[in-house]
Amino acid sequence: MPDSTQNSSLQAQPGHLYVVATPIGNLADITARAKTILGQVDIIACEDTRTTGGLLKRLEIAPPTLSAYHDHNEIEAAEKLADQLRAGKSVAIVSDAGTPAISDPGFRLVRACRKADLPVIPVPGANAVATVLSASGLPTNGFLFAGFLPPKSAVRTRFFEKYQEFDYTIVLYESCHRIEKAVAEIVATLGENRIIGVAKEVTKLHEKFLIGPAGEVQVKLAQTSRKGEFVLLIAPATFEL
Repeated sequence: MPDSTQNSSLQAQPGHLYVVATPIGNLADITARAKTILGQVDIIACEDTRTTGGLLKRLEIAPPTLSAYHDHNEIEAAEKLADQLRAGKSVAIVSDAGTPAISDPGFRLVRACRKADLPVIPVPGANAVATVLSASGLPTNGFLFAGFLPPKSAVRTRFFEKYQEFDYTIVLYESCHRIEKAVAEIVATLGENRIIGVAKEVTKLHEKFLIGPAGEVQVKLAQTSRKGEFVLLIAPATFEL
């Protein structure tokens, strides 16, 4: 049974940064603790104030100050938020969906807080990597998460070649515009029999998992709508379903 005394206070504390996971699709996946903390902090740092504002409205949380924190202003915003934490403000950081700093903005603010010895409190919840891995049927004893690969085919092909004999499952995020191309590159580089997984719109209405040999997944993917968010998995070379 979890020890309820460990970092589980439902009261937002002054000068504390809360790294808060939000749903990746299904609103019911918000945790009670996340909902409470978001309703208590002085400031919420978020990628898109409109997206987070809409989430708070649906959760019936009176919005505190929303501060834009995204790829284009992260360095400057991290220092400003750290200053506000030093002044005693409580801050929550969220991404548009999932866990901040995992292929989303957040790393620089957390690093600034660690350097300044400011408390950083995780408020865990939904994460696409763990969610897809747990339901994929591919090995989960270890994995490499590489986020979004660069868009250039040559760079991506070198990545697949470099890790073709990797002993663990590889997890990637991919955009709807490049998912077919990525699978085609895997077929060309690793072979049509390599076991892979493509997960689409996980926890949402049109959730879909395509698991199997890369050549078969490629065919099924061509018959599937490419709208939405995708997670791509590559099993170790020795793995068989």
